[in-house]
Amino acid sequence: MSGWYEISKSSNGQFRFVLKAANAETILTSELYATRSGADGGIASVQKNSPLAERYELKNTKDGHPYFNLKAANHEVIGSSEAYASDAARDKGIASVKANGPTTVIKDKTLAAL
Repeated sequence: MSGWYEISKSSNGQFRFVLKAANAETILTSELYATRSGADGGIASVQKNSPLAERYELKNTKDGHPYFNLKAANHEVIGSSEAYASDAARDKGIASVKANGPTTVIKDKTLAAL
């Protein structure tokens, strides 16, 4: 099984998505979007940009832990990773986003259960 996207709503009514790997680990978290259509556009951007190595920006937290941002062609951040313990772990995270990002599976957590 490959990864999937989960869309959820924050306490202030904005939308966010996460990209999950096949093992259900979150590998990319989006910014907040005012509308559902904005979040859908963000997912489409990850699907398009995630396979491209030049779209990854390698960063470090203030305390030195590596992480990455995935950027669109216009250089806007689409999503960010968690902080990793090592550069090698961050690189594995990027490989996972490259592999799982193109998925079309979307789980909508904003819908009320019937």
